[in-house]
Amino acid sequence: MAKVVLENIYKSFPLRQGEQEKKANNVAETVSPEASSSTSNSVLRRINLTVEDGEFMVLVGPSGCGKSTLLRSIAGLEVLTAGNIWIGDRLLNDLPPKDRNIAMVFQNYALYPHLTVYDNLAFGLRRSQKEEGRGKKEEGRRTPPYPPQGGREEGRRKREEEPPPTPPKGGRKKSEGRSPREEETEIETEAEKSSLVQAETIKNKVKEVINYLASNTLNKEQIYTLGEDFLVGATRKLPPGLRYFSEREKAVGKRVRAVAQLLQIEPLLNRLPKQLSGGQKQRVALGRAMARNPEVFLMDEPLSNLDAKLRAETRSQIVQLQRQLGTTTIYVTHDQTEAMTMGDRIAIMNAGQLQQVAQPLELYNKPANLFVAEFIGSPPMNFLPVQFTAPLLISHPQFRFTLPDIWAKNLQQYDGRELILGIRPEHLSIHPPATKNLSVQVEIVEALGHETYLRVCLTDAPAVRMQVRVPPERSIRVGEELWLAVAHDKIHLFDPDTELAIFPR
Repeated sequence: MAKVVLENIYKSFPLRQGEQEKKANNVAETVSPEASSSTSNSVLRRINLTVEDGEFMVLVGPSGCGKSTLLRSIAGLEVLTAGNIWIGDRLLNDLPPKDRNIAMVFQNYALYPHLTVYDNLAFGLRRSQKEEGRGKKEEGRRTPPYPPQGGREEGRRKREEEPPPTPPKGGRKKSEGRSPREEETEIETEAEKSSLVQAETIKNKVKEVINYLASNTLNKEQIYTLGEDFLVGATRKLPPGLRYFSEREKAVGKRVRAVAQLLQIEPLLNRLPKQLSGGQKQRVALGRAMARNPEVFLMDEPLSNLDAKLRAETRSQIVQLQRQLGTTTIYVTHDQTEAMTMGDRIAIMNAGQLQQVAQPLELYNKPANLFVAEFIGSPPMNFLPVQFTAPLLISHPQFRFTLPDIWAKNLQQYDGRELILGIRPEHLSIHPPATKNLSVQVEIVEALGHETYLRVCLTDAPAVRMQVRVPPERSIRVGEELWLAVAHDKIHLFDPDTELAIFPR
């Protein structure tokens, strides 16, 4: 089971000295009991999120909101300040990245430039198989891999206990019938003898190790495995008929080709990354993650380096692959279009905190607060300050209208107060002049073919700008004055103090 649970996640980074002093002054001026420490910068705060088994979860938010830091924390590349990360029934907090059974696709792909596509796909598989084999051998090991060191220690102890050789009485005389040349020859002879003794000692030690390894069944297997790995690596670049394939390498090759076929990159297996296009590199990076068959995929903006057309194609491929594999996936992006079209659910982040977690259409139709309403949707939602008068009157200097009856109950407490009215561009339409409509002047016309976007300003308040989506057959000129009608059943209302959404009954 690959259910991912994040419990009360916090992450802070230490500040530099100058930043600490600046933040300390700001903290001293505030009276909030929850003011953050002046020596650290809080990046993630109170993150609680559950990603179900097989779900495609998208983390979306503006740059700097903490979404990539959260993804790296799940992968083990960042150490949490507080909180717990679970995958199934395993707590990951103290596990290194290699033991988390997670595969990550980075924004810059991070392919090995000197390895072919085949070797890039096989790299993680080879490493994981070596780790598995090493772990099994460590569990079954009963004797140390080298001879006991007692003999060496005993010899050292004896040498230390023996008294140093006593020089001849009176010492050696420099000249007792011997020339300087004879003395040099004698010194050289002694040095040669010492070197021969050391060489013989090393030779004997090597023989001991070889004999020990030869008499140990477990180490024979280790030597055989090392020999296989050496032959596989040494013959890897030879023609296929001259290569050596171990059983492990055959299993790796089978898995690599299965992934390459799935991603349609079989013709690219012998190429280097520099010979690939952006979309091909992205598929290789994705294939390297898929080859390991992990419990969880982590993707950090993998489409940000692609052009618009290729992004749309690759986006659909990733969604199709994820549904085919059924692997739990956490995908990070700042593009709300990607989030809306790819995710089973979307988690919106801002300033290190989760704002709302819901399905795409729920986020679009029922945003929890002002930030979500503005972030989701392209073009974004328009906002206007309005006055509410019970029971259902909404008034603005340029228009006034009555709300539907479903708003009556939840708006009673806001009688006489100011609210923020939100309306999406597609819910504004061109109508004749009326007190319930807005008078605007067109500033920019963006004709896209299948639809047209207008940027307009209020006639009596040019500083207030709005965006409108109109049918493409409607011909509109810059500077033209229009009257816009608001779809009363599609409006959104927000509390200006808390910025939380007010929902109808």
